[in-house]
Amino acid sequence: MDVTGQIALVTGANRGIGRQFVLELLERGASKVYATARRPESLDLDDPRVVPLRLDLLDHESVAAAAAAAQDVTLLINNAGIATGATLVTGDLADVRRELDTHLWGTLDVIRELRPALAANGGGAIVNVLSALSWFVAPGTGSYAIAKAAEWSMTNGVRLELAGQGTLVQGVLLGAADTAIAAGYDGPKIDPREVPRTSLDGLAAGSIEVIVDDWTAMVKASLAGDPAAFYAELDALLAG
Repeated sequence: MDVTGQIALVTGANRGIGRQFVLELLERGASKVYATARRPESLDLDDPRVVPLRLDLLDHESVAAAAAAAQDVTLLINNAGIATGATLVTGDLADVRRELDTHLWGTLDVIRELRPALAANGGGAIVNVLSALSWFVAPGTGSYAIAKAAEWSMTNGVRLELAGQGTLVQGVLLGAADTAIAAGYDGPKIDPREVPRTSLDGLAAGSIEVIVDDWTAMVKASLAGDPAAFYAELDALLAG
C-alpha cells in the first residue's frame, strides 16, 4: 500500500506512537486521517486533513459511532492501549481483565466495525501495534504480556479471515519506545517515530509482520530455542 491519498483511522492518536503515526501519514501524503482518542479535545494536531473522533476501546457505542463516521477509511491503525502493571497471581484481576478487554476485545471490536468499510473501499490495510512482549514475559509485565500475546494471535487470525476481501493485516512488534506508557522503564528505548516509519515502509512492501528494533528481533529468534536459556539471559540482563 502506498500511503499517498489513503484515508486512515488511528486509535490512541493523542500521544506517543499514535500521534507519530498521524504525523507520518500526513508527511507521506494521506488525504485524511481520523485521529481518535478517548478525549478528542486532547488532540493538538493542526492540519485540515485531521478529523478528531472520540473512540474508547472499552465503549462499544463509541467504537460503532467512530466507524459510522469513517466509512471512507482505507487504512486502520490499531495503536491504542494501556499498561496497568498488574501481576497475574497477586494483582487485581480487574486490571488484568481491563488489559485484555483493551488490547484484545477492544481492538477486535474496532476491526469488526470497520471491516465492511474496508471491504467496500477495495480492501485496504489494518496495522496492529503489538509488542515484543507478545512473545515473552518480564517481571511486572504479566497482564500486558498476555494481552499482547492474545492480540498477536488475533492479528494472525484476522489476517486469514480478511484475505478474501483483499485486506492486508500487518503486525508491528517493538520493544520499549520513549513514550508515556514506558515512563517507568529504565532500559533502552527507541524513538517512537521509528514505529510508523518502519510500519508504513512495510506496508509499501506488502509485509504482514514488521520487527522495529534489534531487541525484538532477538526475542523472535530465541523462540526456536530452549526458553530456559532465553530467560537465563534475560535475568542476567535485568541484573545489570
